[in-house]
Amino acid sequence: AKMADYEAVQRGSLRLKGVAGLGVKKKKKNKEAKKMLQQITSNQQQHDDGEGNKRTTVDKRTPAQKAFDKMQEKRQIERILKKASKTHKQSVEEFNRHLDTLTEHYDIPKVSWTK
Repeated sequence: AKMADYEAVQRGSLRLKGVAGLGVKKKKKNKEAKKMLQQITSNQQQHDDGEGNKRTTVDKRTPAQKAFDKMQEKRQIERILKKASKTHKQSVEEFNRHLDTLTEHYDIPKVSWTK
């Protein structure tokens, strides 16, 4: 067999038609971005240390979100005050009165397996 017969043979990995470039490509690390990030964080730490506890936060919520949170907090405070107004004994007595008003339809039936 002559070597000229095998010159047309394709060497390397098998390539499939229509499946171009699905190989695993390593992402190149961006060293410059890493250095910039490190500088920014170190600058922020120095800035925070020099400034003290003075922080300005920007509220990015919409007016509807602010109103919703405000009302939710208000309702939670009302709920806490309502629960705190009664003792445990009073609330248990009230619950028992409520159960007495219900029909027996809601009772848990007694099941006996040994009849």
